Amino acid sequence: MTRQPPPAHVRRLRLGADLVRGNGLAVALAVLLALASTAATLSVPLLVKELVEALTGNAPIGVLLAVTSAVSIGGAFAGAASAYGLTRLGERLVLGLRTEAMEHTLRLPMRTVGEQGPGNLVARITSDAVLLRSVVDVGVVQLPVAGITVLFSLVVMALIDWVMVLITIASFAVAAVAIGVVMVRSRRGFVQVQEATGQLAQRFTTALTSLPTIKAYCAEAATAASLAENAGALTRKTLSAARLQSLVMPVLGLGQEIALVSIVIAGGARMGAGALSMSGFVAFLLYLLQLVGPVTTVVTGMSRLQVGLAARSRFEDLLNITQERDDEVVAPPFPPAHAAAVEFTDVGFAYDGHPVLNGVTFSAPSRGVTALVGHSGAGKSTVLGLVERFNHAERGAIRVLGSPIGDWPLRRLRGNLAYVDQGFTLVEGTVRDNLLLGAASPADDETIMATLDSVDLRQVVLDLPDGLDTVIGRGVDLSGGQRQRLALARALLSDAAVMLLDEPTSQLDGINELRLRDVIDRLARERAVVVVAHRLSTIHQADQVVVMDGGTVVDAGAHSDLMSRCEHYRQLVHSQQWHDLQPVGTAV
Repeated sequence: MTRQPPPAHVRRLRLGADLVRGNGLAVALAVLLALASTAATLSVPLLVKELVEALTGNAPIGVLLAVTSAVSIGGAFAGAASAYGLTRLGERLVLGLRTEAMEHTLRLPMRTVGEQGPGNLVARITSDAVLLRSVVDVGVVQLPVAGITVLFSLVVMALIDWVMVLITIASFAVAAVAIGVVMVRSRRGFVQVQEATGQLAQRFTTALTSLPTIKAYCAEAATAASLAENAGALTRKTLSAARLQSLVMPVLGLGQEIALVSIVIAGGARMGAGALSMSGFVAFLLYLLQLVGPVTTVVTGMSRLQVGLAARSRFEDLLNITQERDDEVVAPPFPPAHAAAVEFTDVGFAYDGHPVLNGVTFSAPSRGVTALVGHSGAGKSTVLGLVERFNHAERGAIRVLGSPIGDWPLRRLRGNLAYVDQGFTLVEGTVRDNLLLGAASPADDETIMATLDSVDLRQVVLDLPDGLDTVIGRGVDLSGGQRQRLALARALLSDAAVMLLDEPTSQLDGINELRLRDVIDRLARERAVVVVAHRLSTIHQADQVVVMDGGTVVDAGAHSDLMSRCEHYRQLVHSQQWHDLQPVGTAV
């Protein structure tokens, strides 16, 4: 078996192009509003200069004052609208990237997810995505507009000539109060954003924890769609907070302009009285003060842009990790006559250079129970993982239902396998969601309840607050044994040809174990059941027992035959581990 090939192409994030694609008019409007706000900012000092000259010349100032006020207020609101419009576009871009990254991650190989670490992967979707938006906010509009403002301000100031700055600011009380109100309300909004971010991280972390089960039932797309709903909720809360946050800088700018205009008007009046001279000096002073904002934007924007570009690099690294291979190979629609359900031939596998399986050879028939037994670390669960293609054998051959495992399209392979891992993993969702995870067609409530009855869970589910629609995993949860039986019921609802059970009775009491054995007996009449077994009672019912030790197959056969010829198997049976689990009165 060969390793997966490198990606056919390198995924690069072209944030500017992605932002414009399909949003050209909205981007153009945001840019125009930003330029209009800048033009208003640049024109105010000139209008004020005219006001001062009108005052010194005893000319009417009503029209000029109205125009100045309109330009100032209009520019502030244009800036707010541009900031919010760009934030909205940026958030939608981030939503698309989050959704793409989550679905991509769910399709990564199990080993890759372990190497990357769930927490690191979650950070890409949460904090990195937030930082990534700064590339859009700062790089697309803020830095270019701030640069234009600085350039034109310097040009106009040079035309006015030399200035001596005399600044006396009376008060920024109005702006301070307004900003205080906005900050208090926006702080509450961002608390909600953080909570929504935590919920998304929780759901995604849970999905990663449940990844073997999600993959086994080919539920990547459905799980990604559910996660996208949480991401959408986060986007809506962020936009709500952004509406207020987008007012902060425009209100600050408006407050600065009001204070400066007041100072200039007062200065003009004083110049009319002979205390001050040259309205040009006042205009120059205004331009000088206005440089503070754009220069600050340039300095802080460059820092934010670097952080955003680093986040973009991390996103690109994630999206360029090779997904699980699902070649377009068509396996036979039906297994050949008398083909084994699972067949291993001289299979070897190592994890991080440490051999786990070495020359494993066995065959599980298409009907009946095949039990894999051995001490912990013998490689039993690894065998099931190779059948599910969570990992790939390094040598040897594996066949499923008569076809080489590599010839199966991944979805079709896992669609023919029902899998219950030894952690009896459930996904965060309703009982119904868990039972029908990855199901080709939904089962009706009668069928579901009959299946729950077979594992003695009917009454347990009926007693839950919302029955089958109860969300489990947070406020309402099941015991270990109940979770295990629910995972078994999910497998029983599958129409898969091969059942893979990893220690299915580890947390069942004697009564429920007997019920499960009856269910497995019924299933084994029509399907293959491959079970990793630790309890002697499970082994007794097996049609075939495969004894493993140190990553190899020691022997295989019926229980009675192995007792007579296999010393290692007899030691397993008579060991304290097995003796404690042996039912009373059962003959060895």
